[in-house]
Amino acid sequence: MGALRRAALALAALLGVSLAVLEVHVGTSLVYSVEGQQAVLPVWYTSHSQNKPYVTWMLNKNAAHSQILAYLGGVVKQAETDLRPRMGFLYPMPNHNISIFINSTREQDSGQYMCSVNVVDDSFTSDKNVGIINLTVLVPPATPTCQLHGNAVVGANVTLSCSSKKGKPSPLYQWQREPPTLQVFFPPAQDRTRGTLKLTNLSLEMSGVYVCRAENQAGSKNCSIVLEVHSTSTKAVIAGAVLGSLGALATIIFFAQKVVGYRRKKRDSQEEGANEIKEDAVAPKTPTWARRPASDTMSKTSTLSSIAGTRHTYGARAPSDTASILTTTGSYRGPPPRAGGRPPNLSPPAVNGTPRRHQDPATAPVGSLPSSSLARAGAVPVMVPAQSRAGSLV
Repeated sequence: MGALRRAALALAALLGVSLAVLEVHVGTSLVYSVEGQQAVLPVWYTSHSQNKPYVTWMLNKNAAHSQILAYLGGVVKQAETDLRPRMGFLYPMPNHNISIFINSTREQDSGQYMCSVNVVDDSFTSDKNVGIINLTVLVPPATPTCQLHGNAVVGANVTLSCSSKKGKPSPLYQWQREPPTLQVFFPPAQDRTRGTLKLTNLSLEMSGVYVCRAENQAGSKNCSIVLEVHSTSTKAVIAGAVLGSLGALATIIFFAQKVVGYRRKKRDSQEEGANEIKEDAVAPKTPTWARRPASDTMSKTSTLSSIAGTRHTYGARAPSDTASILTTTGSYRGPPPRAGGRPPNLSPPAVNGTPRRHQDPATAPVGSLPSSSLARAGAVPVMVPAQSRAGSLV
């Protein structure tokens, strides 16, 4: 009796083991993939049955369950999702290895993937036919942006910031100063989460190239910024230079306008002076005797007839004997010689008891009469105006 009981228990145990042979196994519950690469979700099952399994893959994301892949009745079926062209069974079905692959992973592929297996003539215990894998698609940081906040002058404080717009998980930041003066910064000078680096009390020696590295499990990217510490404000220098240049340009333009205006005024005044008839200039007056007929002028100038014998008491003679005529040619015509052939004695009388010198007629200029003789004859001197070559009176 005891032997029969022991045999029954052994048979029950054997039957129980046979009923509990179906089980799903997962290679890892966490799978990480870098964006753009391939992800493999490793799953297989064990069973003593030779029948074809029913395999279903589902994606749980944002509290929603959706079937993405299945093997039913010997046929592979895919749901209409964005994963359809990029996923499938890793091995041809039917197979005990029911792993799947996802090509060109994307950030939105992250989520919980659940696989369930059923065999017609096989049994399983609760939750032994289900495998769960969490997929996380990592996104490397995008190239960060480095910025300088503040005025980099001696003694001032500035902040360097570094930020990447993309990255999963969120990247951490590390600042360092490049050689030849290599320097790595740590908190509290820098905040690795926010990507800021504070530099206080700047000096000229702190100038250099500062590099920020944004990194996570998927990769890293760098950006750099050149810090130039100045002794004075660069903006002030630039503003001063610009204002100085504008002032110099305005001065040049002002003086150029003045010079042009002066030259134009001078030219206009010269042109007006050349075309202007001066009102204060008095034309030379023509002597009244010059406006008379030429015959009258000739008679005035040629007849210095001073038949003034009556003025002299000494040797007074008749007008016919003492008259002298100065012709237009300046020749002297005296009285005709007497019958004796000798000219009359024209020696002047003595003045105050002193006899005048007797001038030899031979030495006297021909055709001219001495001024003393003209005076004795009673001639009146007349000034004849001279004429220029142009015929105007001088």
